[in-house]
Amino acid sequence: MTKIYLDNAATTRPDAGCLEKAKIYLGDKFYNPSSMYGEGYDIRREIDKSRENILSCVARAEEFELIFTSCGTEADNQALFCGAKRGNVVTTIGEHPAVYNAALELKQRGVDVRIAPLLKDGTVNVDNLLSLVDEKTSIVSCMHVNNETGALNDIDGISALVKDKNPAALFHSDGVQAFGKIPYRLGKCVDMYTISAHKIGALKGTGALIKRKKISIKPYIYGGGQEKGMRSGTENVFGIKMFEFAALKRYSEISENYKRATDMFELLCSLLDPSFFKIIGERDMERRSPYVLCVSAPGVRGETILHEVSDKGLLIGSGSACSSNEKKRYSRVILAQGVSEAEADGILRISLSPETTSEEIEKCAKILNETVKFRLEMMK
Repeated sequence: MTKIYLDNAATTRPDAGCLEKAKIYLGDKFYNPSSMYGEGYDIRREIDKSRENILSCVARAEEFELIFTSCGTEADNQALFCGAKRGNVVTTIGEHPAVYNAALELKQRGVDVRIAPLLKDGTVNVDNLLSLVDEKTSIVSCMHVNNETGALNDIDGISALVKDKNPAALFHSDGVQAFGKIPYRLGKCVDMYTISAHKIGALKGTGALIKRKKISIKPYIYGGGQEKGMRSGTENVFGIKMFEFAALKRYSEISENYKRATDMFELLCSLLDPSFFKIIGERDMERRSPYVLCVSAPGVRGETILHEVSDKGLLIGSGSACSSNEKKRYSRVILAQGVSEAEADGILRISLSPETTSEEIEKCAKILNETVKFRLEMMK
């Protein structure tokens, strides 16, 4: 059975062409970048080239620098734990667990953590967030694109308002679901930005924290002093080069991919039976990503649908893959949008990639419509 994979917000299929190019770093170019001989030095230069190329996709090298990490979660944790130097921390209830749970840990350590609510469309309530910022705020973290709903926050506008209120406050955004998908370059008030390789056709095990050069944060991992002392540990050269190749490919096609994803998103919305499915959030593309569609099938558990459609060859999600181990029945992100528990119980996340075809979308809708219809009829 040919599988239809539409859970790209969880991870993406590694790009075959990029993988072929990166293989040399598993074979002939296997050297440790910290070695003193020429071969090691050459690999270090290769990493610096990757750093420069990935950074150039969203920022100017004159203003920003890039720290390679093991994943987006580590980058988020570094931003929160190393950026929260004093006073209070402000974030939102819609954050990825890598930010939200880090903030809760800071609270356990005695830090004053303030959490802003969401609007019905899934974006942050900006007025409320700003009311939480004061002269003692050390860092504000607000994600760019929500991994569960696709809601798109205007981080340039929000960060500017934060800086107006407290110029000393750092502004961080988790950009994992935006990088390589949403046409965007870092604005003048964003200080740190998290990205991840495996969301754009590269491999698991590599991420990065982009930070403004003028700001000072402490290292999160100590050891041999790699990444200019900001992230010790022998670099994952293969993963970093794969990240570079995938990022350059995605950004060379980002406008075309965005248009295609928008077309596929609209097609899927038109094909899902409205008597079975409710779309969560807005369909306005200025306030959402076309790569993530969150729907609810009230009356049927999302987990039940997920398993049944999987047996039919359709692989989709029911929320954040990173939250699947928490064993919580209802998503805090979904409930924060004012969705009822009955609707939250039937949540499904369908996430697209640039390779998603209209044929796959049509098959997806057919399987979902038939599965939910059958389940509802069985419950009568």
